[in-house]
Amino acid sequence: MIGKFLRAVAIPSVILLSSLIQASAEDTVRVRGTVERIEGPVFVVKMRDGSVARLTVTDNPLFVAIVPAKMSDIKPGMFVGSAGMMQEDGTQRAIEVHIFPEAMRGTGEGHYDWDLLPKSKMTNGNVEQAVTGVDGPVLSVKYKDGEKKLVVTPQTVVVTYEMGKREEIQPGTKIFVGAAKKQADGTLQTPRITYGRNGEGPAF
Repeated sequence: MIGKFLRAVAIPSVILLSSLIQASAEDTVRVRGTVERIEGPVFVVKMRDGSVARLTVTDNPLFVAIVPAKMSDIKPGMFVGSAGMMQEDGTQRAIEVHIFPEAMRGTGEGHYDWDLLPKSKMTNGNVEQAVTGVDGPVLSVKYKDGEKKLVVTPQTVVVTYEMGKREEIQPGTKIFVGAAKKQADGTLQTPRITYGRNGEGPAF
């Protein structure tokens, strides 16, 4: 099952996580919300701003479940991503840290603006070192253009990914889509939905 998951996420992850940076706002929409109901092939999603989106999936879609992990699961050499807020000392206070499977290494790599919160940043890179800081563990994360120190607090959400199933997405499920493509009929379409399992929700 693990091998199947790694093979399944490898190519779609390269495409989709890279699209988080490069997608044109005119052609794509980032979906964060909760499934209100399912109408045949359409997921009706209430977005965080209160609007409603009608989301469909392409042929052979990928469903990826977000599951809880622990700070102790993060080891030097792992590839991680984190949305957070920059601090005056140049560190990034992590709102969440997600641990990528090895097949997803390098996707979305870098440090760039993010829209989780005003002025938030996303940093994806390789964990070089983990040390203990005043406010909590500090991860030194290196990416192709630099390095950032991520401060992990007790409030930081730490998660990883598992192969999911379409039938697990039900009314009440929280989902995230990095770049859903607008269709002529007003619906949105995506080859991948990331969702929270057992009431959990993607924090990025």
